[in-house]
Amino acid sequence: MILTVDQQLQSGLTKHTSMFTSLSDNYKSLISPFNLSPPLMDSNHMAAGLLLLVAFTVAAAAADGGDGGGTLGASYIFGDSLVDAGNNNFLPTLSKANIKPNGIDFKPSGGNPTGRYTNGRTIGDIIGEELGQRHYAVPFLDPNSTGEVILHGVNYASGGGGIMNATGRIFVNRLSMDIQVDYFTITRKQIDKLLGASKAREHVMKKSIFSISIGSNDFLNNYLLPVLSIGARVSQTPDGFVDDLISHLRSQLTRLYKLDARKFILGNVGPIGCIPYQRTINQLSENECVALPNELALRYNAKLKDLVAQLNDNLPGATFVHANVYDLVLELIVNYDKYGFKTASKACCGNGGQYAGIIPCGPTSTLCEDRDKHVFWDPYHPSEAANVLIAKQLLQGDPKYVSPMNLKQLRDLNL
Repeated sequence: MILTVDQQLQSGLTKHTSMFTSLSDNYKSLISPFNLSPPLMDSNHMAAGLLLLVAFTVAAAAADGGDGGGTLGASYIFGDSLVDAGNNNFLPTLSKANIKPNGIDFKPSGGNPTGRYTNGRTIGDIIGEELGQRHYAVPFLDPNSTGEVILHGVNYASGGGGIMNATGRIFVNRLSMDIQVDYFTITRKQIDKLLGASKAREHVMKKSIFSISIGSNDFLNNYLLPVLSIGARVSQTPDGFVDDLISHLRSQLTRLYKLDARKFILGNVGPIGCIPYQRTINQLSENECVALPNELALRYNAKLKDLVAQLNDNLPGATFVHANVYDLVLELIVNYDKYGFKTASKACCGNGGQYAGIIPCGPTSTLCEDRDKHVFWDPYHPSEAANVLIAKQLLQGDPKYVSPMNLKQLRDLNL
């Protein structure tokens, strides 16, 4: 019998609820002793998502505002664990990456964990370096994120965060997109104090890029986990929930616009049904992905693309770039051997099941020796090697993945 997507969703919700109930106690006993996080689904995002987006913004940090002053531009990064550079280090949350072996290949820290959910650099880090950025965007919650350092960019991303405030309750604490925008209002006032109102406005409008990489957790850690969602979510249709997401995101982006943001890069949700966690808990073969999460992502992505077009038409002076993370990551997963990888199904660092996809990366995890041969670092996030390839596509600006312009063009765009 062939089920409609809505019927699949109801079936999937029941399955996910039952699965969460049976696994929750195991998570508590296995995760708590090591301060590890439960599955950070937003990484799915990894799916490319949003990672890509972030990359764009970081890259923008290298931009010269066009006034001849030679001042580096700034990247202001919003999102989830795909681009979190350490904000969750300062939160009482179950979602943390400041434990070994995370960061084992991150040279600036000497291989020590920084709070990045990967073995090395995020896409944002890589693109920033390629464009000549002097410093990585500092995490907003880091005590050192004060003074002139914020003129090079600030990272507000948080592992487990989502567009909806209810998203990510499984992690106890996280920064939702609303909170991240609230924090930027604080940064915006600080920039005024540093540069003066006129120069501050020019800095934000012309020399800065705003990267948004978010949405995966809204499905994996909200809609598909009704036991943790508010009651209304459980009975909401897929299209109704997607419309709710788009409405909230529109409001959040408009708030940033009113704070003088003009250059945006928005990444869609990647193939979240293909991450090691999803393949493991559903006992799939290496060439299979879970259909329901991917279908939800595609529904959201279609409406996100429409939103980008609407914002470009309706917000004077603003430029919104759309990053097709879904297709970019799917290409990497399906044709992994073409890009020099050995596997796109098994996590390099993790434990549990055929693909090491149950327990997040931590001190007791099984660690692969060939980290550059794995598309996924852990059950949810891409490896640095995968991030490098993603960044390359963003810099080259293939219109299939980035439109209407690439990252360098957005950086150099004169407004």
